[in-house]
Amino acid sequence: MAYLFAKVRAGVPGYTRDIRPGYAAIRKDNWAVLAPAKLWGAFRGLFGPLSNELIVVAYGEVGGVGEALANHPMVGWPDRADDVLLLEPTVRPTTDGPRTREGVYVFRFFHAAAKHVDEIVRLSAEAWPHFENVDRYRAIPQGLFRLRDADHRVYGRLLLCTWYDGLASWEESRTPPGPARELFQRRHALIESSRAYATRLITD
Repeated sequence: MAYLFAKVRAGVPGYTRDIRPGYAAIRKDNWAVLAPAKLWGAFRGLFGPLSNELIVVAYGEVGGVGEALANHPMVGWPDRADDVLLLEPTVRPTTDGPRTREGVYVFRFFHAAAKHVDEIVRLSAEAWPHFENVDRYRAIPQGLFRLRDADHRVYGRLLLCTWYDGLASWEESRTPPGPARELFQRRHALIESSRAYATRLITD
C-alpha cells in the first residue's frame, strides 16, 4: 500500500493564519480531492509546522494526490521539497484505515545511510512492545514509513508517526523503560539527523 504525506498552506486571503477555511474546502465532499486515495488523517500543527499549514496523509492510489492538492484553489503549496512525500509502510501500520483516536500525533523524520534503514526498522519494532505498554504515559506508534521511490542503495529516509494522549505523555515517554531505552539508543546511533512535527488530529 502506498502512502502520501503532504504539508500544504491552508490559509487563504483574509484568513492567512487560520487553516479552518482551507481545511473545510478540501474536506468537502468527503475528501473527493484525494480520490481514488483515502484519508489516513488530517493534522493541525502544535509546533513545527507554520500556523497556516495543514498536514494531510493519504493512502491507496496516491500518485496524483499531491498535484490535486497543489491545484486546489483554496490551498497553497510551500516551496520546500519535503512537503510532499511518497511513502511505503514498513512494520506499521499493519492494516489500512483512517486515524480516529483523538490526541497528539508526532511526525519524526529520520535521515540515515541506506545501509542502516532495515536495522532502524528492526530496532523500532523490537522496542515498541516495551515502549507502549507503560502506566506512566500513553503512546502508540502508528506508522513507520520509508520513501517509496528513493534509491535505497544510497539514501535512507524514514517517517515515524506516534500517537500520544497529550504533550505530557510525549515528554514522559522520552525516558521509556530500560529495554525500550536501550533499543532506541542503538537506533539513535544510526540516525544522522531528525526533525519532529507535533500535531493534533482534526476530527470535525
